[in-house]
Amino acid sequence: MTEIYGLTGLRPGAGFEKTVTCPPYDVIKPGTALESFLAANPQSLYHVVLGDAPVQALRELVGDGVLVRDEVPAFYVYEQIKEGQRRLGFLTSVAVTPYENKEIIRHEKTFEEKVRGRIKLMEDTGYVTEPVWLLTRAPIGQILEAVAAREKPAYEFTSDFEGASELHGIHNRVFRVEAGSPEGQRLIESIGPQPLYIADGHHRYHSALRMGLDRCIAYVCEAGAARIQAYNRVIRGKVSFSSIKEKLPLQKEESFRTPEKHQFALYTTEGCFSFKADYVPEDPVGRLDCHILERMLYPLLKLDHSMINDPACFDYFPEYELDAMRHLVDEGKYDLAVALNPVEPAELMAVADAGTTDPDIVMPEKSTFFAPKILSGLFLIPTSKK
Repeated sequence: MTEIYGLTGLRPGAGFEKTVTCPPYDVIKPGTALESFLAANPQSLYHVVLGDAPVQALRELVGDGVLVRDEVPAFYVYEQIKEGQRRLGFLTSVAVTPYENKEIIRHEKTFEEKVRGRIKLMEDTGYVTEPVWLLTRAPIGQILEAVAAREKPAYEFTSDFEGASELHGIHNRVFRVEAGSPEGQRLIESIGPQPLYIADGHHRYHSALRMGLDRCIAYVCEAGAARIQAYNRVIRGKVSFSSIKEKLPLQKEESFRTPEKHQFALYTTEGCFSFKADYVPEDPVGRLDCHILERMLYPLLKLDHSMINDPACFDYFPEYELDAMRHLVDEGKYDLAVALNPVEPAELMAVADAGTTDPDIVMPEKSTFFAPKILSGLFLIPTSKK
């Protein structure tokens, strides 16, 4: 039985929802225009999740009324609209349970350094600061639609990050639903019988689990509402691409763009190329394009799995940042850029389901990029241990 609860803790004070909210910590890269923009805003949650003095920053946000306390348990139906695309989900707190309970199901590996960093932040501040994104097979869409059609939004604003984030320009509406209301009870009853699948935020959930927390913040939506972009990469091998390219079944291409399933698009200073998978295994992990790429390309470049988090060898970009990848290759920071076809929700859930019987079955790191992301800062909950 998967347990969810109404949220109590800190949420934006009236009029501060636009300035305090920010993209999740793991997409704010050091030295970028996005980081500079957020750092210049003293009211941004950025100063809590990535700043040098998170405890002081949180204290100031509360003292200035940017974040206010709300002790009445409630869910928050969260609507995001951009360029004609709309998604509905809801914010809640969810019971943190071991993976073997099969209530919260993971699909991806985690990096120990990131887990330790999130644990330290929670220990220092005493708060869970950002949500885990969870998918459900439960038919909750009708409940959420009814709330959005009838209720007045608690918050309504358009995110402004000066074009430096995929969350820029998204129109957000947030509706408060008390947990004891009929709609709140229907959400609890709908979610309970179904497992929840981690879409995004594996490090956030794993750190809550490792810390022994009772609950964490979650954003929940129907699996069919999730949109996954390809998670592409720029690479600098231990040997040059030009020295090994004859060993790949390359086709010359006119442009660098997202390829078909089980194909790979390459951008280099020598031009654009593509190649197809030599074969596609049947197992749910082996058939993933990111796994096929690692098998076919990385050994030729004298790279291995232990290096994938080394910025001297790899960096990762969502599908919409093909231009940024090209720029890094043109300026010589990386040797080539590789674009993949996005993972499908069915592929993700197949890996996750297989992993419930074998914990070694997980997706490779940097396999999926869910978009649009969930804004951080709409709710923070105090840490509480079991």
